[in-house]
Amino acid sequence: MNIMVELQHPAHAHQFRYFIKEMEKRGHKIHIITTDKEITLQLLDSFGLKYDVIRISVGSLFKKLISLPVCCWKAYKISRKFKPDIFVSRESPISGVVSRVINKPHVGFSDTDHVVLLSKITNRLTDIIVTPACYTRDLGKRQVRIAGYKELMYLHPNYFTPDPRVLDELGLSRNDRFIILRFVSWKAYHDVGHSGIKRKVDLVKKLERYGRVIITSESPLEPELEQYKLKVPPEKLHDLLYYATLYIGEGATIASECAILGTHAIYVNPLRLGYTDEEEKKYDLVYNFSNPETMEQDSFDKAVELLENPDLAAEGKKKREKLLNNTIDVTDFMVNIVEQYKVL
Repeated sequence: MNIMVELQHPAHAHQFRYFIKEMEKRGHKIHIITTDKEITLQLLDSFGLKYDVIRISVGSLFKKLISLPVCCWKAYKISRKFKPDIFVSRESPISGVVSRVINKPHVGFSDTDHVVLLSKITNRLTDIIVTPACYTRDLGKRQVRIAGYKELMYLHPNYFTPDPRVLDELGLSRNDRFIILRFVSWKAYHDVGHSGIKRKVDLVKKLERYGRVIITSESPLEPELEQYKLKVPPEKLHDLLYYATLYIGEGATIASECAILGTHAIYVNPLRLGYTDEEEKKYDLVYNFSNPETMEQDSFDKAVELLENPDLAAEGKKKREKLLNNTIDVTDFMVNIVEQYKVL
């Protein structure tokens, strides 16, 4: 089987890396098309995956829309040579359009509940849409709900084992407490009109009383925060998250990654998501703060409350076991649904 996989974001490189490896192991041929966005290409190179770039990240929604015809044309030309039997991607109008043009099926994955406009476009161009069971919208008869999250595609114990050597690179030990902060760029089209943590310096000073602070940020930092920037390769971030005492950030994916790794996470963002809500209600591993007027102070207070608990890290790992017992190996599920494809 020839499978064309589209990756638009660094998180997608993580999500599909083991799916790609497993499919290749089973004798299928994979062709990756991707967007040159942030560290996506760096990750793909570090994973030893070959790819064709069909788009460079263009920022605004308007620029993305006007670039779509060119991207579709590039993807179409590649597909004419590769001759895919099936397309696999996140929600994507590019894979959707090209799959329809050459009359091949398209399997998509979605977990971003608030991306309504994109869903309305891509749902018509997708044959199977895989979502977490906690996804808050009904996408119709083509939707397949699963007991799992996309982060399980690469952080499930079947694929991920934390490497403590990352701590050595930062001069840390397993007994050291440290907090990871994540600030996003707020340039995604679904982020328009929203913002997150503004008092970054105040937050760092408050957290430093409880451990070392490490920052990963898509946007430029204040000069006084530069010293806190993460200084290890991005592919080692998950090892660091596993050993972290606490995560606080504006990124939902990393919050969910922390939950799967058994690290408590505070998610600060006006946009709520079904999976981070579930990870709070069912597993008490993510804490969601979304009221623009109060979320900053409330999240600061929650961070202090959690860090006052000397057993926080150990308790998180116990909660992780419950989460893993209640969810599936999502990569294995995606492999099976593609190999056994049929229109629902």
